Amino acid sequence: MKPTHNTKVGRTKSGHASRRTVVSAVLFLLGVLFLLFQPVHAQSTSGSEVYLAGSENSALNRRMRSLLQEAMGSTATIRSLSSGQTSQDNTTPIITLGPKAFTRVRQENRHVPILALLVDQSFIDGYAERSEGSVSGILYNPPLIRQAVAGQEILPHATRVAMLARPETIELYEPLVDKLPTYGLQARVFVVSSDDDLIPTLIHALNYGDFILAAPDSGIYNPRTIKHILLTAYRRNRIVIGPSQAYVKAGSLASTYTPLTEIAKLAAEYIEQYRLDGQFPPPAYPNVFRIELNGQVARSLNIPLPDREEIVESVSERLAGSKEASDD
Repeated sequence: MKPTHNTKVGRTKSGHASRRTVVSAVLFLLGVLFLLFQPVHAQSTSGSEVYLAGSENSALNRRMRSLLQEAMGSTATIRSLSSGQTSQDNTTPIITLGPKAFTRVRQENRHVPILALLVDQSFIDGYAERSEGSVSGILYNPPLIRQAVAGQEILPHATRVAMLARPETIELYEPLVDKLPTYGLQARVFVVSSDDDLIPTLIHALNYGDFILAAPDSGIYNPRTIKHILLTAYRRNRIVIGPSQAYVKAGSLASTYTPLTEIAKLAAEYIEQYRLDGQFPPPAYPNVFRIELNGQVARSLNIPLPDREEIVESVSERLAGSKEASDD
């Protein structure tokens, strides 16, 4: 009987050992699987995040956040960026709204990837060129060539365009002056040396051009000066195109603009491109744009306005045709 008892004990010990071996093997396998899948999961989670540094306009911030979330999809997570956060994370892209937000983030950390929205080309181009793909932007203010062609669509007889510039900004207009002959337009830039010279210089410009092409130059076009500029132009039966959608409400005849929805869509594409290869594409304008018209000003100057969609379609076709010709 005693040997039989020892056999049972041996079998029991052997069974316990086998179960412990199986459990250990299962736990080991689970641990391996956990280690294998953990990096993939972590990469997927961090890759779907983006920070948003807002402007001083809270309503605009809410609107852009909503549009960006819609454009990026439900799997993306947009987190608000608080001051000092950039020092803790150099890999998650940051979207900034406006030049002030960009400058704030850039000062806190020069190594973090930034996609700047609601900025113009003159502001962001230098940063983008020096960043090797870690800084880029979706351009907001309408390109001057598009504004000029839109002005010609409204005034088909127009052949000359006048522009005002300060001495320090005149070089910004040289590329435009070279492009306009392609569209049957000539241009001249009139330099405003001081505030006192603004209206006298404007009068010379009005005598030259069929319309004034206003650029986003706050030194010339601002709430303090715009009323005087517009009244002086209209007294001489001339129109002002630009500098932005907001100025059309103040009295400019027209301005093209980019809807915020299109800015958000292109921003989502830039973020996706950054995730794929670690670099943003160069700063660019969205292809889709709209035009704002001031019907009251047009009626007072007896100018028949084409349909908005007709203007946009014609301008798009002419710009695309010119680009294709230059590429050939």
